[in-house]
Amino acid sequence: MSETINRCSWCGSSPDYIHYHDTVWGRPVADSQELFAKLCLDGQQAGLSWITILRKQANYEKAFCGFDPEQIVELPESYKAELMQNAGIIRNRLKIESIFKNARAYLNLREQGVEFNEFLWKFSDGQPRIFARQGGDIPTSDKVSDNMAKALKKAGFSFVGTTICYAFMQAVGMVNDHVVDCHCYEPTSEAMRRFSL
Repeated sequence: MSETINRCSWCGSSPDYIHYHDTVWGRPVADSQELFAKLCLDGQQAGLSWITILRKQANYEKAFCGFDPEQIVELPESYKAELMQNAGIIRNRLKIESIFKNARAYLNLREQGVEFNEFLWKFSDGQPRIFARQGGDIPTSDKVSDNMAKALKKAGFSFVGTTICYAFMQAVGMVNDHVVDCHCYEPTSEAMRRFSL
């Protein structure tokens, strides 16, 4: 008889969702471009389920130059019309435009001498926040995500509301919102304790 593995209930039984939950979600990310990619993908999720975007992630990476901001801003205006015909991504004009806006905002920060990873991680004082969540007490936003959303919008980013920012923080390991009886809770907490920017 096989032993049951406890996981956060949101990942369900889909193999790709389970793999994402077990190997990606909540693991702290320090790399600026990886953080940029994840923030853009979370913005695409607005109004949709994350699994929809997860299953299109490879298509987004191909369509948006591996989420390299320097390459994105060099794409011709005509490319946006092509993207509206790309069935591999969410064909929403505002969401597509947001990735171009975010790339410009990312580069503007860098031109001001601000590294994107430092800009984002400062909202949690450069350290992940480890919680002891039960199944029903996981928030969808908090004061940290409120502050991050306001600062990102002020810097020129879009599709970065507080709920998106909180989901982003969960995904990139700024908070540990694995429930305490999830088999990923302790390994994620340990990765967070070892994390440094």
